[in-house]
Amino acid sequence: MGGAWERMVRSVKTAMFAAYDGNRKLTDEGLQTLVIEAESIVNSRPLTYLPLESAESEALTPNHFLLPLKNIECKDFAADTTSEKHKQTAAAVEATWNATQQHLNTYWKRWIREYLPTLTKRTKWFGEQKAIEVGDLVLVIDGTTRNEWIRGRVKEVVAGSDQRIRQAIVQTARGLMRRPVSKLAVLEVRESG
Repeated sequence: MGGAWERMVRSVKTAMFAAYDGNRKLTDEGLQTLVIEAESIVNSRPLTYLPLESAESEALTPNHFLLPLKNIECKDFAADTTSEKHKQTAAAVEATWNATQQHLNTYWKRWIREYLPTLTKRTKWFGEQKAIEVGDLVLVIDGTTRNEWIRGRVKEVVAGSDQRIRQAIVQTARGLMRRPVSKLAVLEVRESG
């Protein structure tokens, strides 16, 4: 029963260990930021099917339940930016922020490599797998930034010289994309209605 969440915890831990460079020490704030961003990434994964033609802009995610007010703007408070102490502090904060962003980008890439394959059963070397088909709903794996899930529907498949499907043309909200099938994760969902 707990296999699903245990697998999710394992993928988060593995990606965090990979993102952490053992040569550098993380401050408490850096580690806290890394864990919070990891939590955000895990909780931004799509849970539901959302047709491309839908008026809704994004699929339902765990963050919709955990952070229902996330789009409320925070007020920006003015600070004295002329003092030398502020300039040194600002430089240290920026350096820490840049290092944390590097950790987070590494984490995102690793987490994507580990989470998306759990969406589809891969038997590449052990047997034939169902080929991607026109009409399949997919997540585009490459070319995404952190917490971005590009979904689309396969409009056309392109076979290689060996007559195996190697690429697909995918309709997304941004338009048509041509991607290799290795960069697409097929979502096994059924449309209701």
